[in-house]
Parts: sequence; C-alpha cells; structure tokens
Amino acid sequence: MRVKDFSFELPAEQIARYPTDQRSASRLLVLDGNSGSIEHKSFIDIADHMQPGDLLVLNDTKVIPARLYGAKATGGKVEVLVERILDDQQSVLAHVRASKAPKPGTRLCFDEGIQAEMERREGDLFLLRFFGDQPVLTLLDKIGHIPLPPYIDRDDAQIDRDRYQTVYSRAAGAVAAPTAGLHFDQALFDKLTAKGVEKAFVTLHVGAGTFQPVRVETLAEHKMHSEYLEVSQTVCDQITATKARGGRVIAVGTTTVRSLETAARSGHIQPYHGETDIFIYPGYQFQCVDLMVTNFHLPESTLLMLVSAFAGFEHIMQGYQIAVAEQYRFFSYGDAMLLSRRNA
Repeated sequence: MRVKDFSFELPAEQIARYPTDQRSASRLLVLDGNSGSIEHKSFIDIADHMQPGDLLVLNDTKVIPARLYGAKATGGKVEVLVERILDDQQSVLAHVRASKAPKPGTRLCFDEGIQAEMERREGDLFLLRFFGDQPVLTLLDKIGHIPLPPYIDRDDAQIDRDRYQTVYSRAAGAVAAPTAGLHFDQALFDKLTAKGVEKAFVTLHVGAGTFQPVRVETLAEHKMHSEYLEVSQTVCDQITATKARGGRVIAVGTTTVRSLETAARSGHIQPYHGETDIFIYPGYQFQCVDLMVTNFHLPESTLLMLVSAFAGFEHIMQGYQIAVAEQYRFFSYGDAMLLSRRNA
C-alpha cells in the first residue's frame, strides 16, 4: 500500500484546539470491523459496549513539560523539545530549533538561571547536559511548557496542565499524551467497575516522533521511531485470565495497542521492558487486542495505518469520511472511536 492511500480532506475548523468542558462529554463513533456498520454515540455510552469480564488496558505514561524556550550564551533564540530523560537524570536527548544548530560545547540559557550544554549530536537529536544537581524533571517542572501537538496552533495554557494529561497518569516521561485516555474520568471508571470491567496498565512513553510525517511512498519502506515500553507480568496474567474466561481485551489508544502487540509478538503475551519500534499497518495479524478506543488521526499517519489494520482499511476510510460529514472534532482534544477488530 502507498502512503497517499491514507489521505483525506479535513476542514481546519474540525481540528479541536481546546478540550471539551468535561472529559467524557466527547462524541463516540462506534465502528464494527467486520460489517463496517457505524453508530453515533456519546462517549459516556462506551460502558454499554463493554461486558462483565472484559479487561480495559490503559497507558499510564505522564506528559512532562518538555518544551523549553531560551537562548545560546552567545545570543540567538533556541527552542528545545525534550524527547527523553536519560538514566543519569541530568541529561536529555532533545530536538533543538535555532537559526543555526548548536555545536558541541554550546551553552544554552533558560529562565531562572537554568543552563545546559550541548555535548553531541545523536542522529536528529542533541544530547544536552544540565548544570547543577537537580534532576532534569525538577527543572522542567519549573520552566517547561506542555508540548502541545503542532496542529493545536496556540501557546499552551494553564488548562493544558490538567487536560492534556489522563486522570490515571503516573510514570513521567511522555512528550505527547496517550489521547484516547483523555476521555475517561473517575465517574466513568466507577461505572465500568460496577459493571465488572477490570483495568490494567502498561507504560509507553510517547515521543515526538508520533507527529513526524511519513516521508516514503510505500508503507514497507517506513522505519518507525523507537519508544520505551513496559508490560509487566501482572498485566500478562490479567490478559491470560481474561482470555481464559471469554472476556475481551480492550486497548485504550494506539500506544496501548502497540505495547500489547509488542509483548505478544511470539504468539502469547509475556513481560516486556525496553524499546519498541513496532509498525502496524494493513496485513498485520493481531495477537492480543479485541477492541480499541482511539481518537481520530492525522492523514497519512502511522496511527491511521494502525487503526486501518485493526478495523479494515475500507471501513476506516469510510468512517473518516462520515466523521468529517458529521462534524466530529479531530485529533488530540477531539472526539473518539470505538473499534472492534476485523476478523482475518
């Protein structure tokens, strides 16, 4: 398949630039992966599509205030987007925007006297080491900005500190939110628990690469960016027990799908800790996930390719056309879909 096969037209006014007043107040498009049938619901209705014994799996990564604005010590503005905090907790790999790329030894200056030195390039990223003895995460909490996606063309605001974060976020390290989870609030979780739906948590730290365009013509040529992932033995046991009792594994978001399918590559689910660059596109045989909650994705993106693999290319592309016609809100702060897996 070709990348351009995943193109669609979206009016700019349907890009959601702010969240809804309440998390679960979004709309929900329900798409059956086998028949292609579509229902239009409210997100709170998602409980009606879940059954006792189902397992809801969520990504508990936490978005860090990863965007920094500063200047080189010699002058010239710089914008830094932290991609990953390294193990020493004082260094990061980051994207750096400047009129001229900083050379090794260049000192970068930020608010409150915080400084860092560019040590070396690592591919498209820069290794920056921060001065002082405070962990990088502490420094980011002081001066960093929430790294809103590029299609939300506004500065971050106080509301984003809360709403561009899931209510169950725990493990700090993501530079983009696992946005399907933004729709869930505690009242909805209580409703699902009362119905007999269980929860499990994986961790995948979403990187800025999730917004990078696919720059090849055919899908087979594309190389995915790498992201850090943890799937515990506890989660594996929960999934095994769910399958044994006839329950369904419901993944919240593409990051959760990629997490579980990485851990199940051998044909059965097993613990996984490390990097994943799994690229899921039409033709992929799913090993673990039965249903999927997801937002609407960018044209020609790897995320659109993943959901097309899950629910069927024709069904997804038709569903997107209907969503545009029905004035659904798109992308991170937009509405959601509930997809059932298309049988092979």
